Amino acid sequence: MAAVDPRHARGNPDLPRAGSLATSPGLPGSLVWLLVALLLVSPVGQASDKATLRVLSWGGAYERAQQQALFAPFSAATGRPVEVMQYAGGIDELRRAEAEGEVPWDIIDMTKSDAMAACHEGLLQPLAPSLLAPSPEGTPPIQDFLPGSLSRCAITHSLFATVVAYRTDAFPGRRPTSIDDLFDAQRFPGPRALKRSAAANMEWALLAYDVPHQELYRLLSTRRGLRLALDRLGELPDIRWWQDGQTPVELLTSGAVVMASGYNGRFFDAMVNAEAPIEILWDGQVQEHETWVIPRGAPNPDAARKFLRFATSTERQAELARHIPYGPARRSASLRVTEHPESGADMRLHIPTHPLNAQRVVIKDEAWYAGTHERIQAFFEAWLADREAD
Repeated sequence: MAAVDPRHARGNPDLPRAGSLATSPGLPGSLVWLLVALLLVSPVGQASDKATLRVLSWGGAYERAQQQALFAPFSAATGRPVEVMQYAGGIDELRRAEAEGEVPWDIIDMTKSDAMAACHEGLLQPLAPSLLAPSPEGTPPIQDFLPGSLSRCAITHSLFATVVAYRTDAFPGRRPTSIDDLFDAQRFPGPRALKRSAAANMEWALLAYDVPHQELYRLLSTRRGLRLALDRLGELPDIRWWQDGQTPVELLTSGAVVMASGYNGRFFDAMVNAEAPIEILWDGQVQEHETWVIPRGAPNPDAARKFLRFATSTERQAELARHIPYGPARRSASLRVTEHPESGADMRLHIPTHPLNAQRVVIKDEAWYAGTHERIQAFFEAWLADREAD
């Protein structure tokens, strides 16, 4: 997470000093103190109502889409400014902020597996389904949201996918059609860019062994399964490891790599807005929930709840999916997804949940990751350190 200074003056420098009225001639004492009370309460209350909402999100094309579909409309509707800070996921910085009692964010855009882990540690506030708006047709949220979207401390707003994309000009006469092709450096030679993380890489490596989808996480729960996955990754001769979500897009569009893992929305942005010669390989997409959470020590939790209700409404979810192709968590919003405002592309064909894109989807086991991520990642990092030392 990016380091952010959360400290801002809470006082109102324009507030008259209470003592200045106490010496006003001709005013009864009781009236003086009534005026003092009004001056003390009213301006502060107004300032609090318009305090800046501080959001922690992911930057890049995703944040630009959120600005257009969520943040700017929320500010216009409420008069409340929105300040956005960026991070690369995880909960370590939230742990430190909570421990120090200096949480700078009111609401965080967080993967569901991270949200589950943070909730288990008591880092998040509980969120009741009652704070959500019904659909325009009056459907209650608990019926309108997709299964698994409403949890104790997190509300899913979108479903995104980690996918592999490739350069269309890299392999004359052939194109990758299967996630197995990520590991076929003979038929599809050239450097790959992969996230420096066990997540997605391990699933893909086992799929390349023809492990059935339903067996992936059972096998990854064993040392044998982890070793099999890492051995397959080790067969790739040239991997560029990335951490920031925009890096694989830059590596792929510049020609530094021929294949890259990344987030489907960022690849779409490069394809449509930059006309990059790349395509998404949907086979083996690792699909997961993206959620809104409110930190336990959020400075403005009431404002965060108002934003959460606004941002998860049917209209806002559908509008976000028009700007970046992430599947809405509400059924009523999915029915309202239309064209990309700039290119006119039918966004329904680009979201991970579309039936054509989800034929061989891997549904990320978020509960498994919430309980094992740190151990699995440590195992992965130890393997990577040994590889880099050779």
